[in-house]
Amino acid sequence: MSTPTAVPRAVRPRRVVTDRRGGRSSSPYDSFNLGGHVGDDPADVTANRERLARELGVPAHSLVWMTQVHGTGVAIVEDADENPVADVDALVTATRGLVLCVLVADCVPVLLADPVAGVVAAVHAGREGVRRGIVPATLAAMRRLGSRPGDVEALLGPAVCGADYEVPAAMQAEVARVAPAAAVRTRTGTPGLDLRAGLTELLRGAGVAQVVHDPRCTVEDRFLFSHRRDGVTGRQAGVVWLE
Repeated sequence: MSTPTAVPRAVRPRRVVTDRRGGRSSSPYDSFNLGGHVGDDPADVTANRERLARELGVPAHSLVWMTQVHGTGVAIVEDADENPVADVDALVTATRGLVLCVLVADCVPVLLADPVAGVVAAVHAGREGVRRGIVPATLAAMRRLGSRPGDVEALLGPAVCGADYEVPAAMQAEVARVAPAAAVRTRTGTPGLDLRAGLTELLRGAGVAQVVHDPRCTVEDRFLFSHRRDGVTGRQAGVVWLE
């Protein structure tokens, strides 16, 4: 009689984007600020992060954060020993239960998941990140863990929309050289950037077929933090993990 072959439990990627409601931070960080670098009371940030863990049903120590620098650094993480991970703008893991977190207040939180290989990534993609190639760098790191772009599903979270993101023409041209679809006109007809359109172009060009947008604009939606709108403000988070 043969022994049945064990079948590994299927991995299930989970992705969540927070907003500013429900925390304990005071104005101008009211109220669910998750950013510890913006001047908010550290005790309030800690309480908000603990609440996030409770709402997700995960241990607080499993949340992995980054010190984001608008660069192209990518860290493959296997545990939460270094937390936050210093000077990177993307986290990648194949470890179940590690919850990767990206903080934003106008930039795009890019949450990538390959349910076939069991690999996920959280990416901070602002103007400089798009221009310098943070998403291709992240996909390359995912490939090192066995992921294939054709199996990757991408969620682009809320960010400043092209209608509200006015930039100098030269700056628009720099980004458009990498991602032409990012070059748009604002609602007043001036040069603008639609970073989610540019990222979609880059992702699909890399072979990622499924790209989903959260259409909310951080500048227009008062339930979201926006540095461009408010200056001093908090940060919402995009989180992704493997159950």
